[in-house]
Amino acid sequence: MNEEKMNRGLKNRHLQLISLGGVIGSGYFLGTGYVLEQAGPASVLAYLLGGIIVLCVMLCLAELAVEKPISGSFVTYAKEHISPTWACGVGWAYWLTWVAYVPSEMIAAGIIMNFFLPAVSQLWWAVLFSLLVTCINLFHVDKFGESESWLALIKIVALVAFSIVAGLICFGVIGDQGYIGTSVLLGSGGFAPNGYWSIVLTMVIILVNFQGTEIIGLAAGECKEPAKSIPIAVRNVTWRIIALYIIPITLLVSILPWDKASLEESVFAAAVNHYGLTGFGAFFAFVILTAAISCSNSGLYGAARAMHALAKMDMAPKAFGNLNKNGMPSHAIWISICACWAVIMLYAFNPDSVIYTYLLAVSGFTGAIAWISICWSQYRSRKAMIAAGTEDSLKYKTPFFPYVTLFGIWSQVVCLIIMVFMPDLQAAFFTGVPLLIAPMIWYKLRARRRAALAR
Repeated sequence: MNEEKMNRGLKNRHLQLISLGGVIGSGYFLGTGYVLEQAGPASVLAYLLGGIIVLCVMLCLAELAVEKPISGSFVTYAKEHISPTWACGVGWAYWLTWVAYVPSEMIAAGIIMNFFLPAVSQLWWAVLFSLLVTCINLFHVDKFGESESWLALIKIVALVAFSIVAGLICFGVIGDQGYIGTSVLLGSGGFAPNGYWSIVLTMVIILVNFQGTEIIGLAAGECKEPAKSIPIAVRNVTWRIIALYIIPITLLVSILPWDKASLEESVFAAAVNHYGLTGFGAFFAFVILTAAISCSNSGLYGAARAMHALAKMDMAPKAFGNLNKNGMPSHAIWISICACWAVIMLYAFNPDSVIYTYLLAVSGFTGAIAWISICWSQYRSRKAMIAAGTEDSLKYKTPFFPYVTLFGIWSQVVCLIIMVFMPDLQAAFFTGVPLLIAPMIWYKLRARRRAALAR
């Protein structure tokens, strides 16, 4: 893939924080209310299960990325270890996911700015932040890594601060309510007020919140020391994600009654506002804003690298595989930027557009397909190496093979099956399937036509 020309300007610190930037988006701060509504305090177990699935996927990705650190990662691995047809479908579906998701984060940022300056239209704010993200992605890759690092740090500091404040509220140090203990956690119907099956039903939404961690693999081709940095980044990011989700969520349901959670505002802001800390709630509005910008930043990065990989494998126009003098896939970045701007313009003309809503809804489906591809590729790669007797040449091995890999695959397959039976998620499933299959059909038909012409 001509990877020697890629600019390896990303440091280990950049790699870890880019992945965190992708996974802790505004959806985490705003969308956790849906999970609490459905599962109550048992949401903690749902997030823990989601964290275990993330760990399985990332361990599989680490083995593949250390063995072959290339930009485009799982798209290329799918071609080599599964099939070119499948890789084409996964790559295009993944690109479309970010093309829909990045504008949604920009629009969310515009909505959040109404909290500070309601006189300015949210659309204009969305345009302004889109310009900012566009400029960042066109800079030298190390500048992108540095900007994403600082944006991610703001979110991490906010979650740590919330955990400290929530812990002090629990013990009665802050507020007049006194020692809370487990009274809120186990009140209003107990730990699992809607039953433990609700944990399974919320898994799809939780996995959507976790998506973005796979960007580590997409960034592998621009990492300075992939063999050293990627395993460290995978281990650290995975455990930090679990900590940044599980601990804050546990403390959240310990101070905010689950039946007061909603999608109208951030549950984190609602929790501190419930105890009179309105200034801290305003601070969380700013944090959600940085989360939206950060997630858009890393999402556009992921979309461009996926498009670059598709072009290099002759699954997209070859021009999108070109690199500029700074070693960046500028054409792939530009086409991804233009596609994102097209969605924003679609929203400008019709904020209630069904097309836009459907594109946004498929992020859960296509993200799960990408993760399944990672685990599937690692499974077939390791099996082939075992058969050839070359397994010992691996610099990094996924532990407890094949159990970790198979759990990563089948747990997500179950989540996708559940989508079919959930009215809120059916649109995501039935929109996502054609986006996966259509590129595969196109690729097959083109291959047959080329074979016929060659004869």
